[in-house]
Amino acid sequence: MSATKAAAIASLFIGGATALCAQTQDAAPLSAIDWLSKSVAGPAASPLPPSVTTEPPVTSGVLAQPITVTPLDGPTLDALGLLPVSKTGLPRDLWGTTSSAGLAQLLRAERVDTVPAIQSLLYTLLLAELAPPSDSANRGDLFLARVDKLLDLGALDPAMALLELVEDPQAEPFRRWFDVALLIGRENQACDVMRATPQIAPTFPARVFCLARGGDWNAAALSLRTGETLGYVDKEMAALLERFLDPELFEGEPDLPMPARPSPLVLRLMEAIGQPLPTTTLPLAFAQADLRSNAGWKTRLEAGERLARTGAIPPNQLLGLYTERQAAASGGVWERVRAVQELDAGLAVHDTAAIAHALPEAWTHMEAMELEVPFAVLYGRALARADLPGAEGALAFRIALLSEDYEQIARARAPLDSDESFLIGLATGDVTGLTPPDQMGVAIQRAFLPGAEAAISDDFAKLLTEKRLGEALLMAIDRVTEGARGDLRDVTEGLQLLRHAGLETVARRAALELVLLERRG
Repeated sequence: MSATKAAAIASLFIGGATALCAQTQDAAPLSAIDWLSKSVAGPAASPLPPSVTTEPPVTSGVLAQPITVTPLDGPTLDALGLLPVSKTGLPRDLWGTTSSAGLAQLLRAERVDTVPAIQSLLYTLLLAELAPPSDSANRGDLFLARVDKLLDLGALDPAMALLELVEDPQAEPFRRWFDVALLIGRENQACDVMRATPQIAPTFPARVFCLARGGDWNAAALSLRTGETLGYVDKEMAALLERFLDPELFEGEPDLPMPARPSPLVLRLMEAIGQPLPTTTLPLAFAQADLRSNAGWKTRLEAGERLARTGAIPPNQLLGLYTERQAAASGGVWERVRAVQELDAGLAVHDTAAIAHALPEAWTHMEAMELEVPFAVLYGRALARADLPGAEGALAFRIALLSEDYEQIARARAPLDSDESFLIGLATGDVTGLTPPDQMGVAIQRAFLPGAEAAISDDFAKLLTEKRLGEALLMAIDRVTEGARGDLRDVTEGLQLLRHAGLETVARRAALELVLLERRG
């Protein structure tokens, strides 16, 4: 993948990082490091027997250049990114003196269910091409943490683009690349590359899978038996692989029990034996498997909505799913399809009455699914131009403030009440003398009063003095996110730091979203 194409993908996803991740369970979702396939043997693993490991090399795959066996340069790996400084506006030495391990820990701890503008900032930090931390070693801790957070967000395309920047094969980056390839339907390519990369020792399950995908069923069966004999394949995986290799032997047998914690490799194997796993209860990255063309429209719609909530797919991709064809039934996702299509049709012909009729229902559906910001990105500008009367016009104005054109739209609006005046003040950066609508508004106003951006908290000031701006930004992300659920002073301090760091647009959009979306946890 060219650097230009990779940067384009990154920009697309940052532009689409415009939604919240709805948590349906009290427990925190599994992190990527908990569900990755055990597809690659680590450096300390016992070597595979020659009878199993000896295979002719394959020339097809993504590795165009010859393989070189050299130690991976840690600073080079940690410095990889898709977005240059000219695109992000961030200083190249953003990470400064913060330790690699500390940054990795902070990134893995960052919540994915934050307001969209803050989420977009997180994407920028994950994809930026920056100088490595001053202590960066040859492990690539920060690089792997960035990839893992993208996987947690379900953003597999930018994760794949980032992983494909790695030139020298190494176990942990390749392990993640292999799993992403499985989830997006590129398993043949994943197996080709594994066979073409002798430095990467596959585990027995991965080898069995790839041998079978390549048509060498006898070698796959031999590998399975050898792995079982040596204790490298557990009982559950052996049963799954046996059915994968020879399903006819198990006709009439009961289905295998559903795995409690499937990996992408298990997902693909279960699908192959005719027991596909529903992804709705699996980590978000698995929803990407449901976007493949062989999935039904309803499955793709529901997966698209899940992924749009974290900005893992851009709003236009979600719109494409909503408008693909006419709704096939009633209730649930079909009502959302109808509502969006009705509004889209009214906007296409500039029918003010039709737009006013369709907008409230469509917005209600988007609120219920926490897809307000992707919706605003798609329709905000058009709604602002529709000049709707009354309550529908007021709703259209609020929706438009959630779009990229928020400031232009705010300056063109004559406020109807004090709440609109406050929103216009936030959008334009001047809230002096305005009346906040609630306590959240009060906390936000304090961050935008004249001189507030200079009055950062002592802990932030200390970090900046020690050249730890990146760490300070990650802390600001956390404070805005957590502060909205509890201590509103944290919201003020987080927004002040963002403004102090020159991220005025991020701060304004986050403030508008905190008021308009009322995300309080």
